[in-house]
Amino acid sequence: MAKLSDVAARAGVSVSAVSRVLSGDPSARLSEATRERVRKAAGEVGYHPNFAGRALKLARTDVLALIVPDVTNSLFAELTRGVEDEAVARGCVMLLARSEDMQPGGSLFDRLLGEGRVDGIVLQPRDGTDPDELAQSVGERAPLVTIHQPIPGASSVVVPDALAARRATEHLIALGHRRIGFAGGLAGSPTARRRAAGHLDALEEAGLEQDPHLVTWRGYREQDGRASTAELLALPERPTAIVAANVNAAVGVLAQARAQGLAVPEDLSVVAVHDAWTAGHTWPPLTCVRMPLYELGRTAVAALAHVIDGGAIEHRSVEDPEPVLIRRESTAEPRG
Repeated sequence: MAKLSDVAARAGVSVSAVSRVLSGDPSARLSEATRERVRKAAGEVGYHPNFAGRALKLARTDVLALIVPDVTNSLFAELTRGVEDEAVARGCVMLLARSEDMQPGGSLFDRLLGEGRVDGIVLQPRDGTDPDELAQSVGERAPLVTIHQPIPGASSVVVPDALAARRATEHLIALGHRRIGFAGGLAGSPTARRRAAGHLDALEEAGLEQDPHLVTWRGYREQDGRASTAELLALPERPTAIVAANVNAAVGVLAQARAQGLAVPEDLSVVAVHDAWTAGHTWPPLTCVRMPLYELGRTAVAALAHVIDGGAIEHRSVEDPEPVLIRRESTAEPRG
């Protein structure tokens, strides 16, 4: 097994210089050429660092945790890819967790933080989570970045929710729809409020009535989309189109419309915020507004690394790329 002295001899530098380069010590006064020579020498002699010893010395594990409500949710695929790519680019590995007990307040979550098993956590809170209770549960035990929902004492990253919902609604208005329902998330969800605001802004700019009966607050799950659609279609004057604030809920919108004998898009147009691989395989395939979820993941890890390195708490918004409409077969001009 190769040792630090073998790398030092190969690179023509001291053992201490090799140690500082391979440990990532930012205070080491070495040129980039020297650092590269050391890294190349380590590869040539087959040196592999003792990460357990390095973790003890630097109080770092180079492990980051991503905690999401449900890893089977297709929306988390791009987010996870972004988190992993940025973690790997920074020399870290990613731990993905989804269990109920891994949520703040659970024993596994407390072990993850209290036993120093990770350097920091990227967390997407469940909808309806109270931000103050979450902040109290987490405390100051490890650097934390939340996704979509800022909490006191932690960095956060969001995407342009209002703009995405606005573009979904504008698409329907451009097709000629004038009575548009909105299948929203839970009223206590920050993302739900931002998306509803974007929807209503689009209606106002077009000079259309903002009928509160056309806005529901059921949630983002498939069954929530079903319930929202049943509520909207029960109105004396039903909508000709529905904006679903989440693509999973939009699947429920399609199912409920079909159950009530309505054809999409002939009788009811449907457009969803978010895009996922599942959206192209519904019937009809869903028109969606694609959000920068991959970039969200990378930005979250960058924000986490900033805090781990001693930086201040900050709140970032992923503005590039902007939300983009992906038109499929679920939207059309209204009949008549």
